[in-house]
Amino acid sequence: MTLTDSQKDQARRWLADGMKLSEFQKQLEKEFKLQMTYMEVRFLVDDLKVLPKDAEPPVKPEPVKPAPAAAGAGAAPGVPGGPEDVGDGAADAGAEPGGDLGGSVDVTVDAVTRPGMVVSGRVKFSDGQGGTWYVDQYGRPGLVPDTKGYRPPNPDLQQFQVALERELMKLGL
Repeated sequence: MTLTDSQKDQARRWLADGMKLSEFQKQLEKEFKLQMTYMEVRFLVDDLKVLPKDAEPPVKPEPVKPAPAAAGAGAAPGVPGGPEDVGDGAADAGAEPGGDLGGSVDVTVDAVTRPGMVVSGRVKFSDGQGGTWYVDQYGRPGLVPDTKGYRPPNPDLQQFQVALERELMKLGL
């Protein structure tokens, strides 16, 4: 199973053009009448000293991991097992201080987790508005603002996500 120099050059061009190994294997059989196993094709590519191009991942404007607050913003009262009454935060008196990102977003974790939740706490945004955040038993995040209909600014949501992840890491979650 040796290739001529012209066949090697053609094989290098196919790989340089981004052909996948499985396609390359089929092309070798079609063009050069060479039947090779996938492993033999991999050895051939190594012998040709060519690295197949990886397909470029599609450009995504949003990060892969969704922001906890954005996914469940304002949906808590309708979520089964979600908190129905946010209250004035008095129940959070024993909460641990959370990560402070430049004083604009402050996240705390409840010392006693709200019923039906894996973890819960409070958040205070840069404009002074606050709310209750939680992660339910199914891993669904939620945010219940103190003021009905309030939507935090996007930069605050991003800072909230970072601060929340930091707090959850401290808890080992």
